Amino acid sequence: MSLDKPSEKCAARVMETVPLLMRFIRTEMRTHSADSLSIPQLRSLAFLNRNPGASLSEVAEHLGVTCATASTTIERLVQRHLVQRTDNPQERRRIVLNLTKEGKTLLEQSQEKTRAEIAEIIESLTPEQVSKIEEGLSLLKNVFEQTETNPP
Repeated sequence: MSLDKPSEKCAARVMETVPLLMRFIRTEMRTHSADSLSIPQLRSLAFLNRNPGASLSEVAEHLGVTCATASTTIERLVQRHLVQRTDNPQERRRIVLNLTKEGKTLLEQSQEKTRAEIAEIIESLTPEQVSKIEEGLSLLKNVFEQTETNPP
């Protein structure tokens, strides 16, 4: 595939940059997680923070794993009092998952420490460079948020 069009070059840059960022963020989140949670556990906490009352199958889909694997991950979080599992009053076989206060606090602390690490790295850039990054990220976020509500 040739990268003749600006959009193709940009797509290639996104695909090479985002994994680098995600690896950094995951490593930092894990480092700053006081209870040394696994990446799937941290991702589950973040998902439940954004999607309170989610089902086990929704967590599994987000993680890209089977329901059995997600169930094991969630069970460990329940045992650590980071996630609360309750029955759905409308559907007996469906469970509802929510962060506990402890789970929300742990996630927020880990995210704050990771943000501070990222800020420290970005601090070496000029204000103009920081502004360009913010502008580009804002554009990307807006474009990809639309795919969440209107899948391609």
